[in-house]
Amino acid sequence: MIRLYAIPYSTNVERVTLALAHKGLEAEPVMLDPADRSAVVELSSQDLVPVIEHDGRVIADSPVILEYLEELRSDPPLYPRDPARATEVRVFIDWFNCVWKRPPNEIAEAIDGGSPDSERIDALSAKMARSLDWFESLLDARPFLFADEVSAADFIAFPFLKYAVAIDPADDETFHRVLHDHQPLGDAHGRLAAWIERVDALPRTPAL
Repeated sequence: MIRLYAIPYSTNVERVTLALAHKGLEAEPVMLDPADRSAVVELSSQDLVPVIEHDGRVIADSPVILEYLEELRSDPPLYPRDPARATEVRVFIDWFNCVWKRPPNEIAEAIDGGSPDSERIDALSAKMARSLDWFESLLDARPFLFADEVSAADFIAFPFLKYAVAIDPADDETFHRVLHDHQPLGDAHGRLAAWIERVDALPRTPAL
């Protein structure tokens, strides 16, 4: 059995719950208090979630976990069968994590730090808004970001882009509020809105 260490409302945890369900894999959730991550630190020597424990292996970082799940069960795939297309998906995932996430992270850090620079936040917000057009373009003539079938790219991006539509009133995470407030989904993003609804309807394992 896979054991999944998680905290409530975690975007990175949701990536893994979507991938687990896609693979038809069960997992036992271990819900942590966000203020007390001692259990995951003891297990993995770091304090970020998700972390999975399986057959004596401990794996942290959601993209790495998705790669592990692909090795564990190849069908249905998380990456295209064609090697070149699979590499395209992996490049997108790296861009999303290393480039796309910087503006919302920087805005959230500035807000939590208590001294936000309004001009800098406006520039970062504009960058987030422009990226919505790129996602809209990726969905031209296909239901998912890279193909007619859902892939790791969708699972990586969805938990962040979904905040363009709505936020749970009980979710008080600053980063999530930034995702909601700085992604102005408008009439020009109909395909993206439909994609968010489409992926949101997919199952998660476990149901956190």
